[in-house]
Amino acid sequence: MTTVYERAALPRPTQGRKRPRPSPAGPLLALLWAGAAAVVALWWYDTRSVVGLSGWLTDAGRITGLLCGYSCAVLVALMARVPFLERRTGSDRVARWHAMAGRYTVCLLAAHVTLILFGYAAQDGAGIVRETLSVVFDYPDMLEATIGTIVLVGVGITSARAARRRISHEFWYYVHLLTYVAVFLAFFHQLALGSDLVGNSAARAAWYVLYLGTAALVGWFRLLAPVRLNLRHRLRVESVYREAPGVFSIVVRGERLDELDARPGQFFRWRFLADGMRWTSTPYSLSAPPRAGLMRITVKALGDHSAAVGLLRPGTRAWAEGPYGSLTADRSTASKALLIAGGVGITPLRALFETLPGQVTLLYRARTAEDLALGGELEAIAKWRGARLLYAVNGADGTRPRFTAESLQETVPDLAEHDVYLCGPPAMARDLYAALSAAGVPDRRIHHESFEL
Repeated sequence: MTTVYERAALPRPTQGRKRPRPSPAGPLLALLWAGAAAVVALWWYDTRSVVGLSGWLTDAGRITGLLCGYSCAVLVALMARVPFLERRTGSDRVARWHAMAGRYTVCLLAAHVTLILFGYAAQDGAGIVRETLSVVFDYPDMLEATIGTIVLVGVGITSARAARRRISHEFWYYVHLLTYVAVFLAFFHQLALGSDLVGNSAARAAWYVLYLGTAALVGWFRLLAPVRLNLRHRLRVESVYREAPGVFSIVVRGERLDELDARPGQFFRWRFLADGMRWTSTPYSLSAPPRAGLMRITVKALGDHSAAVGLLRPGTRAWAEGPYGSLTADRSTASKALLIAGGVGITPLRALFETLPGQVTLLYRARTAEDLALGGELEAIAKWRGARLLYAVNGADGTRPRFTAESLQETVPDLAEHDVYLCGPPAMARDLYAALSAAGVPDRRIHHESFEL
């Protein structure tokens, strides 16, 4: 179907390429670990001697508590959706860091609570139940910290993979937001009871800077920036049309969209203000480069929300956050590129297929020919820019074509000289990554961004 997205609206991609920008992932991880080392150094500096079982337990509780407090700040900062990280490091990598920080935080929290309570009980010669009640109800700010602890453990439980499979995304999302509440409730007991902070004004000031800086990131990038974006650009659904069975494209119109600097391959988190949809925010990639005050996403009906997107009416208000993601031309290191899409993973790669400089080949995997969404556009783009477009669909008997190192090298003989962009189901991406590595493609040239939350 011909749409407002005519391929002539953009200039033909040039053969030149920019020098790829280095990822800040390495330096950032080094900085985070340096912060953890500074916390350990603070504990070491304040620990003169450790005497007896109660001393060992209490001091172990102190260090795990300090590290847990630091980890809480890191955990929340990684939820802030800072554009520099989301666009340069990749939203999926930041999400994995956040998940890892969450596991560290819960483990440190459990160790801190257990060690401190048993240490205090040994020190006072009291039973563990009596000591626990005394700490919770008699110590300053401990009742609030206990509530925060319970909330944070609950967030951790609902974030476990086994639990995620049994609950809706919306329930998980809103429970996950309680992390902010948990960290706020637990913050003040650190200053009131943490011996490493109570008597050390420099450490106390650094702790305030850490937490207030984290709060500023969240306040700006999670609250104020999205409000500013949507008030300024006033996004509305322009049109909705069918691309393939269960696949729909949604064109969104807005004001001054060029200011967003959205790149082919990036995505927004979309919330459509229609009945039953306004409380759900879902990432959808741009399926064509933005132009003339318009952006387009293409969505496959995989659940209640994505199915409802195809029923949106023109004029429906849209609320967007972004752009996010690093699956862009900035990752390119070679003059040749192979794009491999699976199913609805074609959406960001369709935009790259139109705009990525150099020699481009697109390999599109789908179950049947009817499931090849955006096929007409892809063929027009391939003809226009002289690119290769290849399809891989199931055979008449249902057999699936396999992507192996040998089959990929047969399809693209100089494969090791290509950048490879992947987007598709997680299992397909894992298999392709292994096949590409076996075919001699360096890791730095395999580009993939997962949308699993």
